[in-house]
Amino acid sequence: MMARPTRADVLRALLSRVRYEVLPTAGVVDEVCAGLPSGATVTVTASPSKGLDATLQVAERLAELRYDVVPHLAARMIDGPGRLAEITSRLHSAGITKVFVPGGDADPAGAYDCALQVLAELTRTGHPFTEIGIAGYPESHPAINDDLTIQAMWDKRSHATLLVSNLTFDPHLLASWVRRVRTRGVQLPILVGLPGPVERARLLRMAPKIGVGESARFLAKNGGLFARIAAPGGYDPLRLLGRAAPTLGREDMHIAGLHLFTFNQIAETETWRVAQLERLDGGRGHLVARPVTRAQEWGVR
Repeated sequence: MMARPTRADVLRALLSRVRYEVLPTAGVVDEVCAGLPSGATVTVTASPSKGLDATLQVAERLAELRYDVVPHLAARMIDGPGRLAEITSRLHSAGITKVFVPGGDADPAGAYDCALQVLAELTRTGHPFTEIGIAGYPESHPAINDDLTIQAMWDKRSHATLLVSNLTFDPHLLASWVRRVRTRGVQLPILVGLPGPVERARLLRMAPKIGVGESARFLAKNGGLFARIAAPGGYDPLRLLGRAAPTLGREDMHIAGLHLFTFNQIAETETWRVAQLERLDGGRGHLVARPVTRAQEWGVR
């Protein structure tokens, strides 16, 4: 019988299959180019203060530069089927075939007030994207009852191809959530949402760039983030993954890789990832992030 992979094997596999979330700020394209190799998977968030066009413009530019781009199509920022069709055509023209569809924090611009409505419209129009991601919540959403987030995941599963977990700093909560998702019968591959080793001072400087209203919403949703980052030894991304590895490495959990929240600390996030892989590999390599479109299944002992 083949030996089951070790915890180090699971960590190595996770760190080799990553995508990087960035905010559509001025200069972010240059920051991506400076910090990541061409071909890396980059997701671009949607900003209510900047509008969806900011997301699309960054996505188009990155696609031109041969990045694998996943724009966020926040449902509440799309005013109806006509606008959705326009966005779909625009992305196809740019060669972009992957999207992430959250509900978003903005007030509804028109017909859509939740992600499910946009997902259903995409299904109705013939599944125009090869990959459609949806959000999952290991921790309670501050504005939505747990029962509703669970029901929403179930309702959205048939329209999506990938599940991305939101922020958590609790490895036991993360592992428990993954197991519960599978127990409920949701079998979409999961990308584990993981903040990199973010510098607190720079994160604070990012807040005005995100927008005052959005910063307030961000803090409401992630109030413990600053405290965890600021506390000496309070947050270690690899330690979090290592403690969750016995679950994340199980074959039946279908973990596809990591979704790294960079908060536009892109080069720092990639430097950290490469350093961890070098340490795990003993300097042997395997440093290039591979696509995360399909789950690689691991066992762990």
